[in-house]
Amino acid sequence: MNTMFVADPPSTSPQLSYRAIERRTASDLPYERFVTEYLDRNLPVIISGAAPQWNAMRTWTPQFFKDRFGSMIVNVSYQTKMPMNELIDAILASTPEKPGPYLHKVLIYRDMPELLEDLSPDSTYAFPRRYAGALMPSRFQRPDGFLKLLIGGAGGKFPLMHYDTDNSHAMITEIYGDKEFILFPPEDTKYMYPFENSDHTSQIENPDQADLTKYPLFAKATQYRGTVYPGDAILIPSAWWHAARALNPSISVCTNMMYRSNWPGFIDQCCDPAVMKNPLNRTIKRVYLRSLGSVLSACEGLQRALPKGGFSKKLAEFAPLYRQQLPTEVRYPKSR
Repeated sequence: MNTMFVADPPSTSPQLSYRAIERRTASDLPYERFVTEYLDRNLPVIISGAAPQWNAMRTWTPQFFKDRFGSMIVNVSYQTKMPMNELIDAILASTPEKPGPYLHKVLIYRDMPELLEDLSPDSTYAFPRRYAGALMPSRFQRPDGFLKLLIGGAGGKFPLMHYDTDNSHAMITEIYGDKEFILFPPEDTKYMYPFENSDHTSQIENPDQADLTKYPLFAKATQYRGTVYPGDAILIPSAWWHAARALNPSISVCTNMMYRSNWPGFIDQCCDPAVMKNPLNRTIKRVYLRSLGSVLSACEGLQRALPKGGFSKKLAEFAPLYRQQLPTEVRYPKSR
């Protein structure tokens, strides 16, 4: 196993202990080993050369988005909308001292479906995709597996340190530019000062500039740091707190994944007593989701045991486990 650790610059908060995120190369990390060594163990990893086949790797630049989508109004955040050409100008003008906006609200299937052909075939590592399965409750179904577009300039970052909702895993692939990630493991949640009304977002916006007088327990947290470059992908496992900042103009895509390893946490979030007040409804939903999880795990297990194609391909309609070489127009209709 060719395991390599790459040291990134340590945090400016000297009180925090620091570890490098493990780095592997796609040529030395077959999919099944990715599942057993990282996904099943809920451990982060950076994979070099994860998506070299994408047309996006050759064509996506800030100018590409400005030329092709310049007049499109995009949701930059919950509060802000702006034309793509103005967004790109602000991103190119962004500096660490005066960071510009960070685009993170675009679901590609819903908002820019014409981009999907540039991301085909699907990344080997962006599976399993229970979100895309026909048995997933309609509220959670995402035909493309929950693919999001992320664009930011130097110093630009996601507005809050957080872990992903639904207890989902995230696979983020860097297409253009460089981006630094800072992660904290689930067991450090007690040090992350989550908001009272949003337990997956931290009151600490920037881990490198944390006020340790206001948030003293944060000094006990262990941070994992790593930088992704074009063609790299990073697995952010379920319930791992994370923050990211662009080191220069950056374009990446994120796929959220649901699997047996994070399904119990998904059930817990869906059946949170703070959200579902009725105990009977909560019990019924929990039983249903547990049963569904068993069915999906069986579908995934059979796909491993059977030859690819035929019946295995049919099972993938319910719980996509492997990359499916299907025509883009079948999987991703052009209509919005």
